Amino acid sequence: MKIVVYGEPTAQGRPRFSTASGFARAYDPEKSRDAKDYIRLAAAEQMRGHEPIDGALALSVMVYRSTPKSMSGKKVALAESGEIRPTTKPDLDNYVKLIKDALKSICWKDDSQIVEYVPPFGKYYSSKPRIEITVLPLGGDSDG
Repeated sequence: MKIVVYGEPTAQGRPRFSTASGFARAYDPEKSRDAKDYIRLAAAEQMRGHEPIDGALALSVMVYRSTPKSMSGKKVALAESGEIRPTTKPDLDNYVKLIKDALKSICWKDDSQIVEYVPPFGKYYSSKPRIEITVLPLGGDSDG
């Protein structure tokens, strides 16, 4: 199953903390919360009629960030072909963390079902920013 979410990718932000009635509470920053809602909505639309997958899964994630406007024409061509890749923050694992949280209960029942990351996997530049997510059932029985 392949899901494409168009728009500038957002990574999972650091949790924020507040206290209420003397108890500390952690919560997602608004930008992360909004990005998860958007990914959930896009995935639910593309998953219409399909139940969340049960059992072991492999995951492929391609994050396509906007090509920087400061790049020269030559560098833009290299970036679009994948020869120049984003090495700036945010980290790839923060994108993946947000995606896994957003797709729980929509594409799979629990993140623990993801037992493997498979290629293609990575951060790239594109004139069409998006996230491409491929979920592959691995078959066999789950152990729990």
